[in-house]
Amino acid sequence: MTSHLRRSVRAIILDEDNRILLCRFVSPHPAVPEQAKAVWAAPGGGIEPGEDRLTALRRELREETGLAISADPPHVWHQVVVAADRAPGFDGIINDYFLIRANHFQPCGELTDDQLAAEENLVAFRWWQLPEIAGYTGSELFSPRDLTTPLTALLTAGTPDQPVQLGL
Repeated sequence: MTSHLRRSVRAIILDEDNRILLCRFVSPHPAVPEQAKAVWAAPGGGIEPGEDRLTALRRELREETGLAISADPPHVWHQVVVAADRAPGFDGIINDYFLIRANHFQPCGELTDDQLAAEENLVAFRWWQLPEIAGYTGSELFSPRDLTTPLTALLTAGTPDQPVQLGL
């Protein structure tokens, strides 16, 4: 039996102080499991028919954050999650993450806040420092769940030669 997985791209956007930009997604959204209230995840989204990963990434970043990228960013992480409570209509999700270095900015994409909330269930942006993520004790989740480990490796060891395989 072949799994029907939703293919998505996400941007690990790091500013000059190594803060990461995350989006707060609320249910229903593919990143938010049924039992969760919200998930903080990297900006990005589904690859539309006819798009390659980088075209989808550029579109998603323009729509959600207003960030325009011209260079091809390095592919740093790959995640496959097969779970029934993800991506309605799919058996799970594949996320490919790309590293983007940018000066700190206030996200303001092509889609309005109301459109982002209605179409993407994206309700907030926040720049996080690694210690804030590592010490977080709230009820909301991160995607990937153990964001601290791959983010620490990325910040200390730099861009990997091959995308790191992530768990849930």
